[in-house]
Amino acid sequence: MSGHQFRAEAALRNLRARVAAVVALGGLIALGLPAVPAPAASEPAGRVSPASAHTVDAGEPAIVRDVSFPQCGGALPRRDNGYAAVLGTNNGIAFSRNPCLVSQLGWAKRLAGPPAFYANTGNPGPARARRWPLGQSSPKVCSGSNPDSLGCAYDYGWNAAWASYTVAVDAAQRLHRVGREDARARAANVSWWLDVETMNSWRTIDDGVSTHTRESDVAAIAGEVDALRAIGVESVGIYSTGLQWNQITGGDRVTGDRFAGIPVWLAGYGSKADAIGGCTDSSFTDGPVQMTQYLGSDDFDADVVCGSASA
Repeated sequence: MSGHQFRAEAALRNLRARVAAVVALGGLIALGLPAVPAPAASEPAGRVSPASAHTVDAGEPAIVRDVSFPQCGGALPRRDNGYAAVLGTNNGIAFSRNPCLVSQLGWAKRLAGPPAFYANTGNPGPARARRWPLGQSSPKVCSGSNPDSLGCAYDYGWNAAWASYTVAVDAAQRLHRVGREDARARAANVSWWLDVETMNSWRTIDDGVSTHTRESDVAAIAGEVDALRAIGVESVGIYSTGLQWNQITGGDRVTGDRFAGIPVWLAGYGSKADAIGGCTDSSFTDGPVQMTQYLGSDDFDADVVCGSASA
């Protein structure tokens, strides 16, 4: 997840009043992360609620770290510098593998809170994609006579989500030395985030903005969301910024209520204080802002868990 590319948007947010730079509540409050995988090897089927697993000291928000292929073979954040981790399944693009996911999952399992996953997304279209779903009839029809249909774009996203899920299943099976069904349960027993960035291939970016390219990109993202839900993932969220989301999808005027209520993870904040304030920024899906990303003092991406601090 390339949080650095979003830093330019922090300047825009700095113009806004930081009304909630400190979350004004009394006492301690439990961490409000969505459901994530159970940390114990004997508990693959049950969902552990972080609200019952962890509390946060007064005045300090919980901090989550996100790592992926750029950290392969290098150092990772210290265990005392983050409550939990979100791990990238891909090598920067859809239908690829983070070659270090097994070791990174092992590192994440040693943190206080349970880990989650994120997947890269995109929609290169039939002319550029290596795995365009021509001839696929489910969940949508992608006919060879109409390769640029919305059904094809939806199937592309659907297949990409299943591929990312398979990467997570493989990592869970290797790390925990469990059977395939157990590993599948572990990988589904997690919050998943879809990484929507303009640096990846999109029809609106590569071919220009039109009604069809907008709708095609929306269909691909919708396919990913629906696939993860079909797998059994209870919490599917989207990582992006309002600027990039609107550039790719066209915003509400194109998406309608297709993504209404989906949790968001906002990128692009310049500091921890800005990220805390960002918890009250507008959501591009009208869903809850669950995390906000900034660059930590250790030069790794860090994420404020919104609603986890008390003043």
